[in-house]
Amino acid sequence: MARTSPRKRQVGDLMHRELAELLQFHLKDPRVGMVTITAVEVNADLDIAKIFFTSMAREGQEDKRKEVVKILNNAGGFLRRELSSRIRLRIVPKLEFIYDQSLERGNYMSNLIDSAVAADGGRQDEEE
Repeated sequence: MARTSPRKRQVGDLMHRELAELLQFHLKDPRVGMVTITAVEVNADLDIAKIFFTSMAREGQEDKRKEVVKILNNAGGFLRRELSSRIRLRIVPKLEFIYDQSLERGNYMSNLIDSAVAADGGRQDEEE
């Protein structure tokens, strides 16, 4: 497992905070809606940052999610320019927005566990 350097972590945390504020208060595209940044991963060269986010789009709204990813990636230049005025870095990393499906997977797994426990509980009642 690769270790992350303290510098990468610091830059990622700083970008996380600043991007959250920029998306909430300065990005004025109503199609984006409510977006939450879940993680920022910066590569070793500090030239590319992967921004993982979740959206209020529900399951079955894959088109909406893809549209939000496209809008955010298109707004990457604006966001990068705004970051350059807020963060003191020689070069602000290129931004790549990626939809984070971990919350949905977690809910799916939790539902599977709940249904297995419920089925197992019913089976135990029959055996007694």
